[in-house]
Amino acid sequence: MEPSLTMIRQRAPGAAPAVRALASALPFRDASFDAALAILTIHHWQDRARGLAELGRAARRRVVILTHDPWAVGFWIEAYFPELFEIDRRIFPTLEELRLTFGRITVRDVPIPHDCRDGFLGAYWRRREAYLDAGVRSAISSFAKLGDARLADGLARLRADLASGEWERRHGALRAREQIDLGYRLVVAESA
Repeated sequence: MEPSLTMIRQRAPGAAPAVRALASALPFRDASFDAALAILTIHHWQDRARGLAELGRAARRRVVILTHDPWAVGFWIEAYFPELFEIDRRIFPTLEELRLTFGRITVRDVPIPHDCRDGFLGAYWRRREAYLDAGVRSAISSFAKLGDARLADGLARLRADLASGEWERRHGALRAREQIDLGYRLVVAESA
């Protein structure tokens, strides 16, 4: 399901069909699916409470949500773009909000591998130069929320720290890690 016609048109040829709809008004009968899945999307919803209720309504057995908990752990990129996390702390649901919505939930940490191929914010944690690439940033919705001045300032500081070796001094130990917990969480709510 995708609300954006632009995003639907960008789907690969041969991809499964997409239904154009909003999460807050799913065009499906109650209990239409064994499970409902939302992957790094609920922070974009205009009416999150209604969208979460709709997931629960459409799913017979479980709701599975991959989300980010921006309160959970530090991520070095916050030093360069602190506004990203200020924004994320306003728009991402807390785990408590999800508990209140669904009742008992299971929460699992989702460590991000160093060579993650998806394009979300944390995917490039070890490939730090990638954040300097406008093409990479254009696929990360978080950067679209920054103003030009804040983006330029953070990029200039990151570029300077990479060139001077300051990034390496502060965070170089991360380059030996295979995976890292950046606060991404898999939330599973089972139907009663």
